[in-house]
Amino acid sequence: VQLQASGGGLVQAGNSLRLSCTSSRRTSTNNAMGWFRQAPGKEREFVAKIAWNGDGSTYADSVKGRFTISRDRAKNVMYLQMNNLKPEDTAVYYCASARGAWASPSENDYRYWGQGTLVTVSS
Repeated sequence: VQLQASGGGLVQAGNSLRLSCTSSRRTSTNNAMGWFRQAPGKEREFVAKIAWNGDGSTYADSVKGRFTISRDRAKNVMYLQMNNLKPEDTAVYYCASARGAWASPSENDYRYWGQGTLVTVSS
């Protein structure tokens, strides 16, 4: 399974971006998926996850109320709508496909990873 993340860029604080993650195989539609991010000089951290059927969305406290995860199983695409972006959201964002239909925020639950897309938020 190959995952391709896209949609990153440079935006001003308060603006929005939508990230997309396209999967190369339909088998990923039966797996949970998630978004993680890694800021400069920091470890990669969980952002959001969604179960195979679109339920069970969970968010990191830092993005709750601002970010929305969704997926279109028919198109093999997952999205991350990011609103009211803050400079501290600056990071490389990675999408990942889990080992099963449901997953926790732990990276250990995810088998396949995309290459990452850079989001830079200026103040």
